[in-house]
Amino acid sequence: MATRELHVDGTGLASAGAVAGDDAVVGDGVVRTRLGWVLDPGDVRIVVDGLDGLDGLDLAATDFHRGGWNSWSPTGWAPLDESPLRIWGDDERRLTADDAANDTPDRHEGNGVGALRLADGRVLLLGALGLGTPRVGGAARSLWGTVETDDGDGWFLGLGPEEAVFTRYAELLRDRLGAPTAPPVSTLWCSWYSSYEDIDEGLIADAAAGLGDLPVDVVQVDDGWEEIVGDWVAGDRFPSGMAATAATIAARGSRPGLWLAPLICLPGSRTATEHPEWLVQDPAGGPLVAGYNWDSHYAALDTTHPEVQEHLDTVIRTVVSWGFRYLKLDFLYAGALPGLRHRDVPRERAYREALERIRVAAGPDVYLLGCGAPMLPSVGLLDGVRVGPDTASDWAPPGSVADPSHEGGRNGAAASLARLWMRGLYQVDPDVAFFRSRDTTMTAEQRQVGVDLARVSGFRSTSDPVAWLDDTEQAALRRFLTGEPQVERTGPDRFVVDGRTVDFAPVVREARLGRERLTEARG
Repeated sequence: MATRELHVDGTGLASAGAVAGDDAVVGDGVVRTRLGWVLDPGDVRIVVDGLDGLDGLDLAATDFHRGGWNSWSPTGWAPLDESPLRIWGDDERRLTADDAANDTPDRHEGNGVGALRLADGRVLLLGALGLGTPRVGGAARSLWGTVETDDGDGWFLGLGPEEAVFTRYAELLRDRLGAPTAPPVSTLWCSWYSSYEDIDEGLIADAAAGLGDLPVDVVQVDDGWEEIVGDWVAGDRFPSGMAATAATIAARGSRPGLWLAPLICLPGSRTATEHPEWLVQDPAGGPLVAGYNWDSHYAALDTTHPEVQEHLDTVIRTVVSWGFRYLKLDFLYAGALPGLRHRDVPRERAYREALERIRVAAGPDVYLLGCGAPMLPSVGLLDGVRVGPDTASDWAPPGSVADPSHEGGRNGAAASLARLWMRGLYQVDPDVAFFRSRDTTMTAEQRQVGVDLARVSGFRSTSDPVAWLDDTEQAALRRFLTGEPQVERTGPDRFVVDGRTVDFAPVVREARLGRERLTEARG
């Protein structure tokens, strides 16, 4: 497939009639739309011509915005003269937290969408409008898009102010791929960051009761309830069954929520041992290694296999029949890894078809939150998506500079801020806010970043048991969970929240300084 080349100058797409009206065909495979142009499918290269920027400035770009493939993938702006924003030095982590098959350590490049910050302050964005595992990269005078498979829906090329251009891109994606269907989440409590896998039905019941009269929309049971990852039945610590736990949560007036990872299984699960033919295969032989966790590797289910499709339908319908109305679907990226499947379809197509099945099996009113989810192929099917790495209970643990997907409050905040534009596609979940001073190394100021980010994003969640909080912390939690924050954006990283100025720029600068040190260390 030949790469198409187009040129941008200070007035727009020079070779495609920039003065034409919106929704007008202005060239071969180019349609003018508000704030940009829609381009036909296929590989494309955008050349940034020299002068003629605003006020006569040279248009050469200074920074590149990298779109990450899944929830945890490195995402955000990076200077073009520094190391690319990516996961350095950890191949196993890259397999889990980015599109390892297309990793490019020698250039600034990411998945789905990319943008250049031009010298005159405007942003030039190139974003895919469909599937095909699209990649977008950038340099000082060029922006390019490639597709792994030719089953996409073309590109949006936008030029203008950053927020306006990203918002317009979201509108076009939503028009093509659809919108959420379940009632949105206002507030949520989950078990993960307080108890991790060490949970049982008594702990969940006590935590739900401990919330008292706090207005918590969803109470979600996280990992640890299941027998083993891959076999989605209650383990020994939930002897009454999961329907009983769902009923306990519903009795306090909250939507019951449940964590599961329906597209993966551990090697010791019955799913893997009894049905090896259900697993995506590695071209080199044997089941594909989809990632590493739980002190093991794990496999990916081949969702093109008819028996796996029936299995998925059964799993989702069963957990919904227990009474759960919010499903946190984790490690979803495994459904879109390259490998050998029963049916030879493009990998992002296989993933989206699996998500469509899950959506139908769950029903339109069950809230589906994706975690580790491929961002663009999930649009229109997931109601919410995690948009950054785990916050954990530390701000910047060792390794979090070389690995922007590494857990930690700073990495979680930086990635989530870069994806706030996705609020036009689904609810964006920046992960939990911390109010407790115990079992965390974060300072009060660092914890406040997470609290403010939750208010700005519109997805307020926590994992703090009320019993762990002193009186001041309990009061702060109550303020967090009540009311509807009034948020106004006043700059790229600056907001006014309920009349108070919130500036996230220091967090973004701190993350950038870490990358600068990495660039220096690499020479």
